Amino acid sequence: MQVITTHINADFDALASMIAAQKLYPKAKVVFPGSQEGNLRYLLTIPEYKIQHYKIKEIDFNQVDHLILVDTRMADRIGALAKILSVPDLIIHIFDHHPSHPNDIHGQFELVKPVGATATLFVQVFQEKGIQITHQEATIMALGIYEDTGCLSFSSTTAEDLHAAGYLLTQGANLNMIADLIDRGLTTKHIDLMNELLKSLEIHIINNVSIHIATASIDQYVGDIAILAHKIRDIENLDTLFILIRMEDRVHLVARSRIREVDAGQIAREFKGGGHHTAASVRTSGDAGRTARAIRSLCHTAPRPDRGPPVRHRPVPTRVARSHAEHSRANPSVWPQSWPRRRGPAERSLGPTAR
Repeated sequence: MQVITTHINADFDALASMIAAQKLYPKAKVVFPGSQEGNLRYLLTIPEYKIQHYKIKEIDFNQVDHLILVDTRMADRIGALAKILSVPDLIIHIFDHHPSHPNDIHGQFELVKPVGATATLFVQVFQEKGIQITHQEATIMALGIYEDTGCLSFSSTTAEDLHAAGYLLTQGANLNMIADLIDRGLTTKHIDLMNELLKSLEIHIINNVSIHIATASIDQYVGDIAILAHKIRDIENLDTLFILIRMEDRVHLVARSRIREVDAGQIAREFKGGGHHTAASVRTSGDAGRTARAIRSLCHTAPRPDRGPPVRHRPVPTRVARSHAEHSRANPSVWPQSWPRRRGPAERSLGPTAR
């Protein structure tokens, strides 16, 4: 039996890569190893975007002889499906774009490149092999690229991602659908959480870099918290942001970085999570305070890359950012699509940011 799977809390790039992999392995069964992001679950309720997939309990692990991993190669990230790795003579094929890690799974075939999204790798394979795709498949694959590259704006975006996105548009990718799914707005629970995170936001100057950490807690589970990291980062115009939300018995960490000095993926991997330089996430045990202290310690000890000549950037007027934040909290339907990507000179003060 062939099985295609990806990482837990699957996002659009994970879904796109599984769908693309099935075109290369048509007999394989698509299996989610765990939860999926809310926008992905919503997409799968739309009739023309439904895909056949199986639950873990429907798979006899002993019958699996070929495992296809996409958008991950870490055993900690595939949940209970990691048990398949102990099957004798297992064939493993891997498609991934994340940085290497000492605990990576290795396969007989690996297509791993430092591009912005795993979907980009599949586009290249399809073009090389002359494999045709439907407009629905093109839309989902474009969703994967757009989400993982911040609509082609993250520093991890490569020319290959741009070429892949352009090709998918020629294959009928629906930009209106992509825009609706990438930013579907906030619920009232999201807004409450965001306000709590904004109130707790702290700045820590570590190795002359501003590290921003925000914490919150809620008694019940709220999905799609990654969108809060994007909103807060854009409102406050931050280069780095770590949000820690205590939900039920777990701490959910979402990390974002726009600078070379802070590798969000590396920090998340220290907590057995995953991601890449600009964006990462993990669910961990313990409390938010201890996790925040560990993040600060990791930032202190992280190797510092060679820096080029200093570049001066024009700071966003604080009153403009605050005004927009207040307006957005009252009316979440008017969030901006983007804000300037860099902030001005870092404040030297520590503790909660002034509001």
